[in-house]
Amino acid sequence: MLGELIVEGSGKITGVRVLPLEGTMPKLEVSCQGNGKLLGQEMTEFITYWQTVRPGGELYGEGQVVMMTQDGQMATWTGFGVGRPTGKGFAASYRVAGSFQTASKQLSRLNGLVTVIEYEVDGNGNYSYKEWEWK
Repeated sequence: MLGELIVEGSGKITGVRVLPLEGTMPKLEVSCQGNGKLLGQEMTEFITYWQTVRPGGELYGEGQVVMMTQDGQMATWTGFGVGRPTGKGFAASYRVAGSFQTASKQLSRLNGLVTVIEYEVDGNGNYSYKEWEWK
């Protein structure tokens, strides 16, 4: 069951790097930077994930996010996702799951949460997502 909306974010892909093949499939590392709200607080985020194309054409990836609130609180998120291309260029739609870790007392309720995400990217590399607690 979905719980509280934890994060809303949007931004831009800032870099792509080709990694060694995963078997016979291409593997890319993607970097992004954006802004949004974490537990209602304005934040900036830095994202890095890698993804491969599976034989059926679906995308699989794993990644990390560092989020920093305006008052200097930090949280990291780690997870994985499966997606599908939706158009030209970077356009894709992903469903993602993961968890947070933070040493911040203000953000400590993130520790131990499992989250699920709807993550969309357009053909120009602009992304947006919503992330909910998964109860």
